[in-house]
Amino acid sequence: MKKSNKLTIGILAHVDAGKTTLSEGILYLNGITRSLGRVDHGDAFLDTFELERARGITIFSKQAVFPLEQKEVTLLDTPGHMDFSAEMERVLQVLDYAILVISGPDGIQGQVQTLWKLLERYEIPTFLFINKMDQEGADLSYIMVELRNRLSEHCILADKKDESFFEQAALCDEALLEKYLETGIVTDEEIAHQTAKRRLFPCFSGSALKMQGVQEFLDEFGKLTLCPSYSEAFSARVFKITRDEHGNRLTHLKITGGVLRVKDLVGEDKVNQIRIYSGARFQSIEKAEAGTICAVTGLANTHIGQGLGASEGGFDPLLDTVITYQVLLPEGYDQHSAYMKLKLLEEEIPELHVVWNETKRQIHIQMMGEVQGEILKKLVAERFDMQIDYGSETIIYKETIADMVEGVGHFEPLRHYAEVHLLLEPLPPGSGMVTTASCSEDVLDRNWQRLILSHLTEKPHLGVLTGSEITDIKITLAAGKAHVKHTEGGDFRQATYRAVRQGLRKAKSILLEPYYEYRLEIPQELVGRAMSDVQKMYGTCNPPESFGETTVLTGDAPVATMNGYQKEVVSYTKGVGRLFCFLKGYFPCHNAEEVIAAAKYDADRDLENPCGSVFCSHGSGVVVPWNEVEQHMHLSSALESPKELADSDGNSGAASGSRRYSDEELEAVFRMTYGISKRDQSKFKKSARVVKPLEMTAGPRVKNAFSDSKTESCLLIDGYNIIFAWEELKEMSKLNLESARSLLIEVLQNYQGYTNEKILLIFDAYKQPGNNGSTESYGDLRVIYTKEGQTADQYIEKFVLENIKKIRITVATSDGLEQMMVFGQGALRMPARELQARILAINEEMRQKYLGK
Repeated sequence: MKKSNKLTIGILAHVDAGKTTLSEGILYLNGITRSLGRVDHGDAFLDTFELERARGITIFSKQAVFPLEQKEVTLLDTPGHMDFSAEMERVLQVLDYAILVISGPDGIQGQVQTLWKLLERYEIPTFLFINKMDQEGADLSYIMVELRNRLSEHCILADKKDESFFEQAALCDEALLEKYLETGIVTDEEIAHQTAKRRLFPCFSGSALKMQGVQEFLDEFGKLTLCPSYSEAFSARVFKITRDEHGNRLTHLKITGGVLRVKDLVGEDKVNQIRIYSGARFQSIEKAEAGTICAVTGLANTHIGQGLGASEGGFDPLLDTVITYQVLLPEGYDQHSAYMKLKLLEEEIPELHVVWNETKRQIHIQMMGEVQGEILKKLVAERFDMQIDYGSETIIYKETIADMVEGVGHFEPLRHYAEVHLLLEPLPPGSGMVTTASCSEDVLDRNWQRLILSHLTEKPHLGVLTGSEITDIKITLAAGKAHVKHTEGGDFRQATYRAVRQGLRKAKSILLEPYYEYRLEIPQELVGRAMSDVQKMYGTCNPPESFGETTVLTGDAPVATMNGYQKEVVSYTKGVGRLFCFLKGYFPCHNAEEVIAAAKYDADRDLENPCGSVFCSHGSGVVVPWNEVEQHMHLSSALESPKELADSDGNSGAASGSRRYSDEELEAVFRMTYGISKRDQSKFKKSARVVKPLEMTAGPRVKNAFSDSKTESCLLIDGYNIIFAWEELKEMSKLNLESARSLLIEVLQNYQGYTNEKILLIFDAYKQPGNNGSTESYGDLRVIYTKEGQTADQYIEKFVLENIKKIRITVATSDGLEQMMVFGQGALRMPARELQARILAINEEMRQKYLGK
């Protein structure tokens, strides 16, 4: 471990508590700014976004760097408005210390309670600055009592380090108390260690606007903070994704170990530039050491909360949205184009959860509140020149189960086979989804098991009551079965999805709704009214607590009933009452029957999420309803004594009752799946010069590109070129280009899953105005949409030029000019038909490898 001199601090507060004003004061006193910026004047140094200056609120977190007591401090200013609290929570991942600003006249407001819970959750040492003490109604002694009662008894006023302060500090730790009783001394270093352990919370007071107490606070802050130590191995934590004015994707991260240099590889991407931002300006550096907060260009596949290098674990935010809205587009605007643009924004604002509802043909997003919705409209208009509006709000429901069940999924159309048995059991509220396996490798090969587990986590699975996402369920892979010849990766996807749905259909499902945990402060004479309201809202109410003339009610209530109650509280208390709400989690719905009836969801008619299974009968696939699957399944129930059934030839692992298929049937399958027949393959292989399906040799291009396992290789595929070169995809594209694109992605995803090749599938998006390019991941397959003005050819040529010296690159395209260009740069070429034949060959090759045939 290496000691650092870098410190990352964040300033947090309820809206209008003076957080940005305190930030301006700190930067001014440290010489970063020459004058004090003000929010109301629209010239705050850290409010760099035009909408922030216009509204006078902080929307996005920003940073500034300044020196303090031989330390290099990075200050992160965070949003105070509740609608942008998710942005604030993302910053907490990288903080060493937090400064919580309290408004003197207002005391502990609603957002302060939320902030304190988050600081506890992320175990961040915290200083408190009680601001606006120059204003009427600010009572320091009252606020300190409130802080000790509602936040922590270890909140200690540190304006003056007198005997009272040292006594209270010593009481925070037993060993420190013994030392204090012996010597009568508590040093700054000891206070710093207690603060770092969150056993002590130093409090300071003043007026940031009038610069009262700010210098004194800074002096003490420098003495009472400790810089962390970091490991020598490189690691980093991503806390933000943005794009600059030129459309460059910026990954904001904190280096938590080692050193990051320009041109370093992070995963599969290369660092092009390292920026240190200070307000709107930035400075480019060649390397960033541990403890540095920086923005990096060149990383296309990072996401918020991701740990890079040796950093482990992800980011599980406590704050999330519980209300969804339909996005209304201008008449005639392309839905897919709008969806892709909003997905770009989702990288930067993950709580949007942009979703395409295939059944209703609608785009839905989630938001924290009205203010965020207004900001989002303006952001979309400025960045994409697209005007959007919102439909009515809808509460986001979820579903779980009450008992353990076994779900069975079977997928066996002609020349396909997979069966999956899953155990579904309920978990405590807040557990989310957990997946595991208890299946023996003697029953099902490890590779198939991994594939099934990946299918369980690759998408949200829908319940059968309202079609809402399921949660608080543990899914265990108990058994499964593959066919020696006919099983492919996509078969297990279908069987897995159907097993989940069949299990849910059998189980007793429970509809869940989001609940608020509330704190309601009202005059004593209005307690009866408030308790009656809570009862009408189907909420719970703990025994009232009295604080002078104010009574406090606490409890929980459904979001659906309490949402908007704040305005009613203000009205009947004439502005005196205060309501603080914090999302508690998901619990059984208070009016489940009403919600289920209104949803009009029929699980058995949801063609996108079928509950039944497909079995083979007389040479064709037959759909069997969910309640009859057990009568046809080929494995024993996992809830009983499991045993594998042999096929008619006595082959373990083959489908029970399987039979030999005729050449005509197999030819029909080839035509439906690949657009060519088995008889056509011999001619096709000759012209394409590729491997015969049952041989282990390859044609010249394929061998050079893939045969040398010691050489890292990469396959670049020109997506639309392939679509229009493969007859089946070409015909499909005439009806629906998006469907053809989706089918190509699925084919390549299965291929990549078997071969572990590094594959980049590139689609032209250069005609989309305002498009900055995007990357989507389907397992390990990367799909890249080029930015406006950039064709797939240009992207491929640039990629080849930058990477040809490091990796072996093959480009799949039938564009003759493009082939000549990449060949001249040193890459290998693969025509579209050769890629298609390669996929056929690999399917057979993998059957031999995994099934021993």
